[in-house]
Amino acid sequence: MDDGLESRLKHLERGYRRMQGVAFAALALAGVGLGAAAFRTEAPTGALVASRLTLVDAQGRPRATLAAELEGHTGLVLRDAAGHPRALLGVTAEGSPRLRFSTAGGDTLAELTVYSEEAPRLALANAGGTEFFAVGLFPDGSSRLELADESGRPRAILGADEHGSPGLLLVDRKGQTRATLRVSPSDSASLVLEGRDGEVFQAPSSVQ
Repeated sequence: MDDGLESRLKHLERGYRRMQGVAFAALALAGVGLGAAAFRTEAPTGALVASRLTLVDAQGRPRATLAAELEGHTGLVLRDAAGHPRALLGVTAEGSPRLRFSTAGGDTLAELTVYSEEAPRLALANAGGTEFFAVGLFPDGSSRLELADESGRPRAILGADEHGSPGLLLVDRKGQTRATLRVSPSDSASLVLEGRDGEVFQAPSSVQ
């Protein structure tokens, strides 16, 4: 088994998990009690300036909110007829732009985020909010595509390091890597398979 590749991919996975934890909930603009925004007209341009703007439908229900929060978050939230946030376009206080689509219950179905101005990530989830697909590029130039099971556990991980050398990991339900296929920076290929009882097959017989 190529411990170097597995270690790098696990390191990238932990990095994305940490980035997913970036505080972004403030952009949900919880509740419809939005309060009165302070509006003013700037002379001589006539520009309208406000920290929060809300659009309502014919029944007076809030359907779109554009706001700049004190914490530094800025975003546009679109709501359904029942008042549930369903789509969000925003920028975090750290400067990361994000596009998110959610269920009426608040679970994220799809999310596109750009980290560090050069690291985009697209994630898709089921109706319960569990991610089953994610693809992204890291600031160091490495990339990763991940397929997960119904519990959100990564099962197939396709990645390329900062030099473009590709690798594929197949993982069992316990998180144990069972198959590794990779091409090294020197263009040599290797395959490692691990059975349930610990037996290992690798080709070539001595993996560099």
